[in-house]
Amino acid sequence: MNVLELSEQEIIRRQSLQELRNLGIDPYPAAEFPTNAFSTDIKSEFKEDEKRQVVIAGRLMGRRVMGKASFAEIQDSKGRIQVYVTRDELCPGENKDTYNVLFKKLLDIGDFVGIKGFVFKTQMGEISVHAEEITLLSKSLKPMPVVKYKDGVAYDKFDDPELRYRQRYVDLVVNEGVKDTFLKRATVLRTMRRFFDEAGYTEVETPTLQTIAGGASARPFITHFNALNTDMYMRIATELYLKRLIVGGFEGVYEIGKNFRNEGMDRFHNPEFTCMELYVQYKDYNWMMSFTEQLIEKICIEVNGKPEIQVGDNLISFKTPFRRLPILEAIKEKTGFELYGKSEDEIRHIAVDELKMEGIDATFGKGKLIDEIFGEFCEGTFIQPTFITDYPVEMSPLTKKHRSMEGLTERFELMVNGKELANAYSELNDPIDQEERFKEQMRLADNGDDEAMIIDQDFLRALQYGMPPTSGIGIGIDRLVMLMTGQEYIQEVLLFPQMKPEAKMPQSSIKEWAEIGVSEEWVYVLRKCGFNLIQNIKDEKAQGLQQKLGEINKKYKLGYDKPSVDKIQQWIDKAQ
Repeated sequence: MNVLELSEQEIIRRQSLQELRNLGIDPYPAAEFPTNAFSTDIKSEFKEDEKRQVVIAGRLMGRRVMGKASFAEIQDSKGRIQVYVTRDELCPGENKDTYNVLFKKLLDIGDFVGIKGFVFKTQMGEISVHAEEITLLSKSLKPMPVVKYKDGVAYDKFDDPELRYRQRYVDLVVNEGVKDTFLKRATVLRTMRRFFDEAGYTEVETPTLQTIAGGASARPFITHFNALNTDMYMRIATELYLKRLIVGGFEGVYEIGKNFRNEGMDRFHNPEFTCMELYVQYKDYNWMMSFTEQLIEKICIEVNGKPEIQVGDNLISFKTPFRRLPILEAIKEKTGFELYGKSEDEIRHIAVDELKMEGIDATFGKGKLIDEIFGEFCEGTFIQPTFITDYPVEMSPLTKKHRSMEGLTERFELMVNGKELANAYSELNDPIDQEERFKEQMRLADNGDDEAMIIDQDFLRALQYGMPPTSGIGIGIDRLVMLMTGQEYIQEVLLFPQMKPEAKMPQSSIKEWAEIGVSEEWVYVLRKCGFNLIQNIKDEKAQGLQQKLGEINKKYKLGYDKPSVDKIQQWIDKAQ
């Protein structure tokens, strides 16, 4: 990287880096630095009558130099603690460079340092570490945003979402509470795994690359498998492979993994998302509802210490039991229209002519029409946990038909805070019925529905060997974490959410500049002056441009031979 592509602070830090090396200090030492304490533990375990020796390490996040004594603030993986540094105790001999040069001049905010010393309480009552040794562990070359807090108010915030999500590594360091969200996410997953393991179920892994995008109605990502010279799909669900394992004799299997759906991005959706799917033999959807509400209540208590969570203006309670409501009753409750027993054409008439819905066309089958009506008029109204049950067969190609109601299936979706959190079935295990359902999906695909399922012949073959009665569920982990942490945007619970490509300043290339006679070294000087494109210099006066280039040359001590006014005029003429 050319030095002129750096900011002034970055240049200063690189100069400090070189000075450290000149002093014989390795800015990136390889040796282990064993610590024996964390900031939070030091504070919680402090005893007035004990001079506790500690070794800590972390980022330098603040420094107040006051002559022969100074204060610093160190941030480790658990929190922050104050460090007291005095020149004569840090440097008991005649050489005071560790304090005067290393600590005062060459260390920067963001550097990793190790501190050996003892714990004490300052006159202001703050538990601190009195430094006896300081070791540089890693030099930071980019300046760290410094967020300051006073009376609970943050100043100089690093709060632009575009920067926060793209530079999550900075966000985690400088913004309070961000790391806590992801620690809670880990608690959600840990609790879920423990709940399933204690029930006797087995965690498994199934393929991410699949020859058929099955198990859900969604548009897949397509990639090419060079070794087999065939197109493959990134999985949209784990369902069909997990059911194969039930056929193979597992009592219960679950998988927590990534799914990929080539669809839109918004506050509730990310194309790459984490899902948990669980399948248990000899169970039905009624059992699964009871199992699920116990699981969700347990997770909420583990994460928040109680079965309630505040999400925006809503206090959501996960105390069991949850409400259970058939989907067609929900639609009737919210719209006044009874859809049970209605044909596809009758439902389309209700949607278009009675409910005045837009975007409905001939490609929408009966199931998708009902789904659209529910999504527009019902879904967002269910704030407290509600099991929406008994979906029409057209909406549920992998679900067992209802045992007592014609045309419906034994399926539920768990709605919380106006969004779907879980989807579950009494799984269809009749291979003949399953094949007919797949064929109906292919009919929808032929009519233009690009989210309809493809027939999975191997899955049908597995069913023909016999699958026991089974119940299965899928839970969106990202949405579950949103609920448990009170976040309103899915990006807040994804460490690295999908982003648009980073915008770059348009620049004429080194080759393009060379075509008008500008050497590479002067291209960087021109860019530093603000001339990123060749056409930017066409209205400049040659003498004035020479002066600007000379100022940069002098300021950064580049030592370049200044181009003549005539030479610069040639550049300007060719830029016209």
